[in-house]
Amino acid sequence: MSASPLCSGSSGGFLKPTSGEVYLEGRRILRPTPRVILVHQSIVTFPWMTALENVMLALKPKRMSKEEAREVARQALERVGLQGGFEDLYPKEMSGGMRQRVAVARALAADPAVLLMDEPFAHLDELTAEGLRQDIYNILFSEDNPLRSVIMVSHNLTEVLELSDRIYVVNGSPATIVATVDVRMPRPRSPRNPEFDRYLDLLYGYLTRERR
Repeated sequence: MSASPLCSGSSGGFLKPTSGEVYLEGRRILRPTPRVILVHQSIVTFPWMTALENVMLALKPKRMSKEEAREVARQALERVGLQGGFEDLYPKEMSGGMRQRVAVARALAADPAVLLMDEPFAHLDELTAEGLRQDIYNILFSEDNPLRSVIMVSHNLTEVLELSDRIYVVNGSPATIVATVDVRMPRPRSPRNPEFDRYLDLLYGYLTRERR
């Protein structure tokens, strides 16, 4: 799970690709669609809405009843560890990690086929980021996960290796894909594994090659 920001924008229909075409489930992507959902690095939650209402926003295209939408939103919040009263909190009452969990719950509630994650842990402290990474890991690799694919942009090589099947290394100016790395380590992956270190060295080499 890795890609450049341009790839994420084109895949979601937010930008027109400079070349080629993007298809999802046999249909060309020409505009934003609920089948492709973005989790942004800036932790986007609406301050005038509770956690539950923020998640319910993703369900408007589905035209559910209010009661049905509330239940789906509550289940989505439970999947990211927010239950037992957290549903009624406003963003100003939450930590950054909690707000990003709300954003992830909102994305999952929409039941997308593809999830775009643009540096989703960048603005979190390392301990909070590690906890949220583990939660997302458990969601992504659970048997009932409906997602077909996840595209994640990240500068954190450790989290890239923990989560990714295929890594596209983007480097240079203008940025281009300089390498593609298929990660063949079994899950769960431990940073203490010598194989993990070998992949880290490989990625670091690609990223620093032009500076040598």
